Amino acid sequence: MSPRQIRLLRVVHRMLESLLHVERRIEPWFRQPLNRLLREPLASVLQYSINISRTDEDKALAEETIAPDEEDVLDRIIDLMMDQMRGHFKPGRYERGGNTKTHGIVRARVSVREDLPSPFRHGVFAEPRSYDAWVRFSGPGPDVPADIDDVGFGSMAIKLMGVPGSKLMQEERFTQDFIGVSTPTFVTPNVRENAKLQYWSLLDLPIFYFLNPRNSHLRDMLMQALWNETQYNPLGTRYWSCVPYLLGQGQAMMYSFTPRSKVDTAIAGLPFGTPSFNYLRDNMALTLDRKDVEFDLLVQLQTDAHRMPIEHAGVRWPERLSPFIPVARIFIASQSFDSPQRHDFSRRLKMNPWHSLPAHRPLGNQSRARRRMYQTLSDFRQQMNGTTHSEPTTGDRDWNS
Repeated sequence: MSPRQIRLLRVVHRMLESLLHVERRIEPWFRQPLNRLLREPLASVLQYSINISRTDEDKALAEETIAPDEEDVLDRIIDLMMDQMRGHFKPGRYERGGNTKTHGIVRARVSVREDLPSPFRHGVFAEPRSYDAWVRFSGPGPDVPADIDDVGFGSMAIKLMGVPGSKLMQEERFTQDFIGVSTPTFVTPNVRENAKLQYWSLLDLPIFYFLNPRNSHLRDMLMQALWNETQYNPLGTRYWSCVPYLLGQGQAMMYSFTPRSKVDTAIAGLPFGTPSFNYLRDNMALTLDRKDVEFDLLVQLQTDAHRMPIEHAGVRWPERLSPFIPVARIFIASQSFDSPQRHDFSRRLKMNPWHSLPAHRPLGNQSRARRRMYQTLSDFRQQMNGTTHSEPTTGDRDWNS
């Protein structure tokens, strides 16, 4: 692509971004009724369109298929994301390559339910017990914009501590990480398409990954758009794993974090004023100054290997085939988290779904890529910031700060 073409596309991209920013400011007055009326019917149409072109590969439940070019594609993704980080941040102030903007990191307690049916009793859910945990709420990146100018997407990552048993990564010995985002399907269906998105993102033209007439990803964009919306408070948003994991031998699951508490959602300054740069963090702090907050951790079992695929992250597993079942309660006590100590802790914290028991091994090509990608990019970030990684415990100063 020539420099002139890139300049022209950037003009168009800025215009589309400007329209999106205006829409985000007026969205609180109409989006919720539209969601209730249209979101699920439209999602069904889009999913039908995606599934109709897929062939049934006659796989077993929880069966993976490793493509021969996965490692080469992953190398390309890592290189593109490292270049992007170099372009967005300066040494000493590097942020994460994805799930970039930290809204807040809070202490939590995760308690496994006593009434679980036997198919769900594996790994950390094997017996009714409680775990101390850190929970990180964040925005997508790749930079750190004002919250109202973000793309309407969030993530929630949980790190359980004191988890016994051998782990898939030796980097941490007593943790189990669960990572979710605020859309039920992933932004790209597989790692090959993810590499294309990272290319367009490096050019600061991510929308043309979806709108490229030579290789359109319009259906994936529309699926994301149904859930990408003005964010009000990370403590009041639902999150999904989007990719599958083992739940014991030969059994796959998706998981989800669903809020149970009413939280503060006001955004001062809308539609045409200037909201706080970090209003999502502000609303988190306002909520946790006043009350405790709870989420349910839900699990959905794979029951149909074709309709609930392992290797295609753009397909939403139908809940009519297998509903989400609550397996644990996430309790976030009222607390103060917006402190220099907690911000420093954020720079040392690593989240990786491969910080995991074998019973919860990540599945699928996107998950296989995450193991090396997350580790390489987090090592790079901490190297550029002159910080080191340490496995968190309830006995360290961060937990008690």
